[in-house]
Amino acid sequence: MLGRLFGRGGERPAEDPNVLPVPRRQRSGTYTLRALGDACVLALVEAADAGDWEAVKAALAPFDLGHDHAVLAELADLDGVQDWIGRAVEEDKEHRATALLISGTRHVSWGWEARTAERAVNVTQEQWRVFHERLHIAEEQLLEAAELQPEWVTPWRRLLTSGRGMSLGAAVNETRLDAALRRDPLDLETHVEWVSQLQPRWGGEPGQAMAFARDALSRTPQGHRLGCVIAMAHIEDWVESDRGDCLETPAIQAELRAAADHSILHPAYAWRPGWQQDFNMFAMALSLAGERHTVRRVFQTLDGAYTKWPWAYFAEPEKQFARHHRRA
Repeated sequence: MLGRLFGRGGERPAEDPNVLPVPRRQRSGTYTLRALGDACVLALVEAADAGDWEAVKAALAPFDLGHDHAVLAELADLDGVQDWIGRAVEEDKEHRATALLISGTRHVSWGWEARTAERAVNVTQEQWRVFHERLHIAEEQLLEAAELQPEWVTPWRRLLTSGRGMSLGAAVNETRLDAALRRDPLDLETHVEWVSQLQPRWGGEPGQAMAFARDALSRTPQGHRLGCVIAMAHIEDWVESDRGDCLETPAIQAELRAAADHSILHPAYAWRPGWQQDFNMFAMALSLAGERHTVRRVFQTLDGAYTKWPWAYFAEPEKQFARHHRRA
């Protein structure tokens, strides 16, 4: 059942017993989305936070971790999972692939936490050592999970992240990209990961990522979330640029409007737990571009729901979201 209409497209789910109530809003009228705004995801997160593997398996019943990046990310970013998931890997032979996937994905995130977001020159030798140690574990576990479940796409997307961190080179990462896209040619998270890989800071050439994103959009059906890859490509260009206003051109504004209309604002857009992150991608890109029309519809649909990604590129992400939310 779909609810109120926000302009052309922008329709979102109305009453649903699995949708979590909106928490207390900040003064700005915004709030941080928790557990993808879904009660089933919250039950999974709470079971994982308690280290209860049996409860985790029961809570996973509605989900397919081999294809659901958003639900897997909730476990990957949960501190403490690394303390107990190893036992599940060793002891639960029936669900070994799932345990390996969760553990490997957590070790990727845990590795980047050790490295921090500092520039490479500011990362200490000890941080590098822990970073590579955790990514090495992640690589072994994700490759085994992919072998046990050949149809899964999520291990390959995470292997792109670990491969970049381990500096495994273009040939390895391109093979992993191909493996992911063979399993799902329209997988948004894989495309976004590759947009990052193609940035000059990771050895890519200027314009490469945008060309990849535009080619992906040209093959994307109307209403498909893969259109978000255009928003992320422009955000990545902004990250690389020395000019904070680099996106403020009529051409970029028009391209972002068209991509939003083609994807998240199209009536065929499929609502799913965590849809707010798709809208946050466009909210940030349109805001950076100084766009004043479509951005209003995007923020109106979000109704104050903030997701850390992609605003984490700012030093104070929540404040930036709130500021642009007020402007819109």
